[in-house]
Amino acid sequence: MSTRRRAIWWRGPLLGLLLLPGSLLGQSQLPPLVVGVAPCPPFVMSSEGKFSGLAIYLWEQVATLMGADYEFRESNLREMLESIADTKNSRHVDVGVSCLSITAEREKSIDFSHSFYETYTGIAVRDRGFGGILIGFFSSPLVLKGLAIVVGIAGLLGFLFYLLENRENPKLYTTKFGRGRAIEAFIVGLLFATRGPINYYEFRNLTSRAMAALLSVGSTFLVAGITAVLASAFTLASLRSQVTGLQDLKNVRVGALEGSTSSLFLRKNGIIHQTMPDLQMLIDALDRDALDAVVSDEAFLRYEIFKGKESGKYEALAVLPYEFESQNYGFALDKNSELEEMVNRALLTVRDTPEWKSKVAEYLGK
Repeated sequence: MSTRRRAIWWRGPLLGLLLLPGSLLGQSQLPPLVVGVAPCPPFVMSSEGKFSGLAIYLWEQVATLMGADYEFRESNLREMLESIADTKNSRHVDVGVSCLSITAEREKSIDFSHSFYETYTGIAVRDRGFGGILIGFFSSPLVLKGLAIVVGIAGLLGFLFYLLENRENPKLYTTKFGRGRAIEAFIVGLLFATRGPINYYEFRNLTSRAMAALLSVGSTFLVAGITAVLASAFTLASLRSQVTGLQDLKNVRVGALEGSTSSLFLRKNGIIHQTMPDLQMLIDALDRDALDAVVSDEAFLRYEIFKGKESGKYEALAVLPYEFESQNYGFALDKNSELEEMVNRALLTVRDTPEWKSKVAEYLGK
């Protein structure tokens, strides 16, 4: 009997047992499995040779239903994926457990179980503080453009009204010197550009009154437009970072996890970035101003920053409220693995339990 047929022979009865609550196998019919784990809090965490986390809990429940014995083997994400893909290597890994996004690129060399969690790519930045907000606001291209428009229109309108009114309207132009009158002329134009039209009866010249009436409609739209520009700029500045979205990442120092989908996402968008093997290293670099932004899965960023703040660290860090590229996590398996169907059935069973939902709330707050 071939190896393939023997595998099918024992797999059928085992899959039937997986449909029952808990494992009814008195003794495992599977050979001991090597389970690769790559630390990625809160899904996989390592401490003194012991592993915990949401994905670790899930695998333990799945393995129990499968009646499988296993041993954990820790490595970084890239090494783990290479060990799964290379089935002839003595260091071959049967199952990979981490924050593994299911992607078409990875599917070329490995297979995945069903998804067990959905997240998206996020951006962590450093809070610039109140002073940074003011600097960012007044250096914003939107604000500078808005101010330039206001000053230009105010100067033009002030000059026109001055030509028409300066000789016969002492109420508007009270100073006797040229510099003072230039300032008064600018103020008249500025009032039009920012507050709206001055009442036409403030002018004595009929041409001025007619122009004021015609400008009343245009100045109303101008005021509304300038207000919108400044409000938009202030909203961006209130994010308290020089990074306000994906487009800004091309101009700052960016970090991403080595071999991650976030790194691939940045490369696809032409964004030069540094890579590190550990997310905490990236967050530490961001905190000490060695990086301006860290791009990673939103759940991991929030978890790392939240845990750091509990111990008095990362007080100036925050995650921007933008979502890029949704991702689904699954267990990694080698191509055409005999384990895939068994893992999937057990996975679906565990995901439907209240204990799993409780664990998700414990680790991720939802």
